[in-house]
Amino acid sequence: MTARNYLNSMKRIASVLFAFAPFATAHLFAEPVTIWISSQQDKIYYDNMVRLYQQEVDADFEADVQAFGFREMPDKLAIAFKTQTNTPDIVQLDEVFFGMYLSGESPFVDLTDRVKAAGLDQSLMPQRLELFTQNGRVLGLPQSLSAVVLYYRRDLFEQYRLSPSEFKTWDDLMEIGEELAAQNQPFLAMDPTYFGILLRQRGGRLFSETGEVLPDFELAVDTLEFMGELAQKRVGLMPDRASIFDPVFFGGDVANNEIVAIMGADWYGLDMIQQFSSELEGEWGIMPLPVWTDDEGNPNSARTSTFAGQGLVIYKGSEVIDESWEFMKFVMTNKEANAQRFLQGNSFPAYKPAFEDIRLLQPSPFFGYDAMGQILVDLAPEVPRVAMDPRRPMAVFMIREGLLSSVLYGEGDARSALERFKAQIEGGGGPPPEN
Repeated sequence: MTARNYLNSMKRIASVLFAFAPFATAHLFAEPVTIWISSQQDKIYYDNMVRLYQQEVDADFEADVQAFGFREMPDKLAIAFKTQTNTPDIVQLDEVFFGMYLSGESPFVDLTDRVKAAGLDQSLMPQRLELFTQNGRVLGLPQSLSAVVLYYRRDLFEQYRLSPSEFKTWDDLMEIGEELAAQNQPFLAMDPTYFGILLRQRGGRLFSETGEVLPDFELAVDTLEFMGELAQKRVGLMPDRASIFDPVFFGGDVANNEIVAIMGADWYGLDMIQQFSSELEGEWGIMPLPVWTDDEGNPNSARTSTFAGQGLVIYKGSEVIDESWEFMKFVMTNKEANAQRFLQGNSFPAYKPAFEDIRLLQPSPFFGYDAMGQILVDLAPEVPRVAMDPRRPMAVFMIREGLLSSVLYGEGDARSALERFKAQIEGGGGPPPEN
């Protein structure tokens, strides 16, 4: 080959390489999708989902999954958004924290058209999808059904000769609970968050669609009074740290058999109960919530409620929005991904086609061979809707931090406590106005 021919050949090769250079550079040096997760348990799941996505969809997909604490996540996001440094692409965000971003322009990608094109507007439970929707625009995808059930101790039920069939109504629970209290045995672990759970079960709301605080005020008063009665009659027991979400609760009240039952969402049983009371495997059971009744004793409520639950959002400033969406869509719709979310102890999916997966409906050894998934599928149509409001995070955390706890300790009345609560929410969270 002459020098001229060699140079011409090199020019042709160079021109071909130059033509494909943008593709090659983008492929070789593409940044991984950064995914922020709010627990170590969920990080394990998403690490597994990245591998599954690589196997089934895109072998070259890369993701950096980072775990932060549940309460740490909002602070991390606020700093990242403000400084525009180290921002995530996908964020796993609790529905309560999501409410913080409902004022002003959202920092998250509008997924409405993508959701409709993927059929997710039909296949996700509408009660859950609405939680991540603002003004008709979908901003996130819900991960969990978050249906609330009653987790009870089978061994203590046997000791006191109780049966789940006896707890059809809250009046039944109160009556049986008083009999146990006389034997120095509280029945139900109490938590301030039960207020919102019970209010939703009865069809009540913290906020109306138009932003009114406690629009069902008399129902709210009655609900809080009932909680106070549970506590004062020792049917309900407030944990030492006043929270069923503190691991110390399991090492103390649960381990010492001081409570018989706990009210919690699907993720509470899959994650917290199994993680922090593993020594009680087989001794837990699951049943629907007792129902509320009218003055004639007729049932007039759902058999479940809802509390919290996480979803996935995409940061608007991401440079890999399409890649992030494709991964999110996979996690939401893939049969194996939905099954593993439940089987790995994260949550029960809100994706309706997953309800037919036999693996989700099998009896669970941990819960005494109750079919947790089947119970949740049966209750799913009754999961209440929740009206989102920018002030909802403030309301939820005010409740969790004990604003209403004085009623549970017998130090105040429900009406006055809720009037103060309502005034503080309407006033932006500051002290109530002077009378």
